[in-house]
Amino acid sequence: MGALTPERAATLGRIGGLVKSSRHEPRAATAAAREAFLRSFEDQVDPDRVLPPEERSRRALALRRAHMTSLALKRHDGRKEAANAIA
Repeated sequence: MGALTPERAATLGRIGGLVKSSRHEPRAATAAAREAFLRSFEDQVDPDRVLPPEERSRRALALRRAHMTSLALKRHDGRKEAANAIA
């Protein structure tokens, strides 16, 4: 057995993921995590559940979009920084 380098850990993780996908339907396997992720946005915008469900959903969607846009910006900045480091 080789040392657990980051590359080896990534490969072992990939193998595990592929084996899991071969045994289970992928969307079903991640359903609980996906629901918790989406619920976390509702918890942020209306922790006491005082808003009507439609308004809570609208605000949660806006917050989720802001979060995803922020991630996209960070990714863009990281790629730009990496490109400048190479040049």
